[in-house]
Amino acid sequence: MLEVRASFRLFGPWPRFEARLREELDGLGFGHRIALAPTPRAARVFAGLRDGFAVTGAGAMREALARVPVRRAALPDGAGERLQRMGVRTLGHLRALPRDGLRRRFGVALLEHLDRLHGDADDPLQMYAPPDHFDGRIELGFEVESHQALLFPLRRLVAELATYLSARDGGVQRFTLRLEHEARHALPSHEADRVQRAAVPFTGVPVGLLAAERDAGLLFELTRNRLEQVALPAPVVGLRLLARELPPFVPAERDLFDTRPAQAVPWPQLRERLRARLGDGAVHRVAPSGDPRPERAWRRAEAGEGGDAACATAAPPRPPRPAWLLPRPVPLRNLRLRIVSGPERLESGWWDGEDARRDYYVLETSRGQRAWAFVPPGERDGWMLHGWFA
Repeated sequence: MLEVRASFRLFGPWPRFEARLREELDGLGFGHRIALAPTPRAARVFAGLRDGFAVTGAGAMREALARVPVRRAALPDGAGERLQRMGVRTLGHLRALPRDGLRRRFGVALLEHLDRLHGDADDPLQMYAPPDHFDGRIELGFEVESHQALLFPLRRLVAELATYLSARDGGVQRFTLRLEHEARHALPSHEADRVQRAAVPFTGVPVGLLAAERDAGLLFELTRNRLEQVALPAPVVGLRLLARELPPFVPAERDLFDTRPAQAVPWPQLRERLRARLGDGAVHRVAPSGDPRPERAWRRAEAGEGGDAACATAAPPRPPRPAWLLPRPVPLRNLRLRIVSGPERLESGWWDGEDARRDYYVLETSRGQRAWAFVPPGERDGWMLHGWFA
């Protein structure tokens, strides 16, 4: 049951709205019959009679209901069959009978159903509440031994997950794709241990994101990349998608006049695609370590550690630093060096036994290159190159 009148201003009149409903239901793989009526019970009766039946006025609805056979009117307690045997063929004939007699013979429930069916009494419905977690499954009609053949049912499962998340107005950060196998197929010993001799053997494909998402295209691409990295130990006969960690979804902030190209991908989505394609350890960010020694002033951090805001924190004011820092200092041999700026004294590392006492300078070589080099405090010989300026 879906209340649609309030949605016409957004989606257009009923024919356009109905076409969109059918398109999305087809995409999700659902068979459907759709009918429109002013009351919920009338819409349900009409849907059982004819797909696409639509009536918007109360008078037209009553005329249509009068012609409905009593056996197809969803009357309570099997009253439709009993009335049919009594010679009452349609709802119009039923409504013409005395109400007192109907009450004595069939009870109050029949009269309440007729009143709510025709709109003479309110018909309160319980609001739909989505479940707390998503559990979708597709059973394949044959054994599948390649990743490519799994993509079509996978896209349908992910579309169902995205629809579920949209209904909850939430997102997903971690979910698992299960590839189910026939019990008669013997799995390798390590696979059998991992599934712990489950009733339905399966191969788990975990998918984790650094932030909650609900875009169907992004979720499908991430899951596909994870799936392609898994070796199938046995033919697949079913897919199951489980999502239990469903945090709130916060859409990315966008400018009203966005100047990005149409094909550009927001950074969070690009980051997740790279992690799914290259592996979790292949994508990281650089974070400050608090050590003033240049070779130890940064550390490798996970892509989501500390949040993206930590990446944008402004560095404190300091003398110029080179864009290219060498892995380790090397001797700088150039007879025509010119000091551009410096010295900058650095004394650190006494606590770990690698004490460093250096005077850093910005130098210009004979070829016009800008170098970042140091010498022991108070000296001007034995330059050690530590980086180059762009």
